[in-house]
Amino acid sequence: MTLIKQMKPQDEFEGFYLLKELEIRQTNATPPKDYFDIVLCDSSGQLPAKFWDASATDKETFFAMGLVKVRGMVHLYREKPQIKITKMRPATPADGVSLTDFIRSAPIDSKDLVRIIEQTKDGIGDEEIRRIVAYCLEKVEDRLAHYPAAKTHHHAYYGGLAYHMVRMLELGEFLCRQRPFLNADLLKAGIILHDIAKPDEMNAEMGIVSDYSNTGKLIGHIALASAWIVEAAVKLGIPTESEKVLGLQHLVLSHHNLGEWGSPVQPQTAEAVALHFIDAMDAKLQMVEDALATTPDSEEWTPMIRGLENKAIYRLKI
Repeated sequence: MTLIKQMKPQDEFEGFYLLKELEIRQTNATPPKDYFDIVLCDSSGQLPAKFWDASATDKETFFAMGLVKVRGMVHLYREKPQIKITKMRPATPADGVSLTDFIRSAPIDSKDLVRIIEQTKDGIGDEEIRRIVAYCLEKVEDRLAHYPAAKTHHHAYYGGLAYHMVRMLELGEFLCRQRPFLNADLLKAGIILHDIAKPDEMNAEMGIVSDYSNTGKLIGHIALASAWIVEAAVKLGIPTESEKVLGLQHLVLSHHNLGEWGSPVQPQTAEAVALHFIDAMDAKLQMVEDALATTPDSEEWTPMIRGLENKAIYRLKI
């Protein structure tokens, strides 16, 4: 089977893949004809695909998150690779394929990632901060183990949210050793809490986001997490006007830095400045890593990366 990462224009292929996204659309012809607008994926990457002339039976047979056997050809559309599917059928038990074979996941087992996060929480010296973090972690329960950190931008795979947190905690630990004026308890808490409400913001299965929830669309993870911090303080009998609660809220509310990026305020404490740049560094480097990992080795340049101001990354020959 040809991995998606290995596909090149003019390649013909046949194999099993996951319908990560599927939308029924209509052509501009008269009369219009239905077709499937698809994102086809495997563990190596994903590509847009089209399945033309979708019949009534096809529309009752194929759905997003379904495994399918596909025959198709890769071509260039607007200078980007796209798949034309010529034949497709649902996978059957006799094919011996499993959904877990076709999804990307964090390079570290999600159970180990959650264990590291829990250990970090338990290591927070300030009891009130530790209890607030514990309360918020309990709200996401086992979803932390499998949720992605985003729909498309970064860590958009199974266990991506926990992986993002752990990588940030590593950076935060280094910074606190290098810059001891930083409050380590606050920074650790901010890293765990900054995206803690993502599981309520997005609807996801096996690390793949199908859509943003109504709560996510109307409120968003930043405001949600800030509210959870206040809720935790009330439930735990911690004064909501305390500097600890204020500091934790500010960490969450400012971590995107700018209003156009979703932050209602900009970082104005030392730990908030550190959190923003730790978050940005991990997210952007992950975008680069993912782009390089999913671009065929024969290609010098990755596709343009939206989160990097639509810049492509060049693979140095060193």
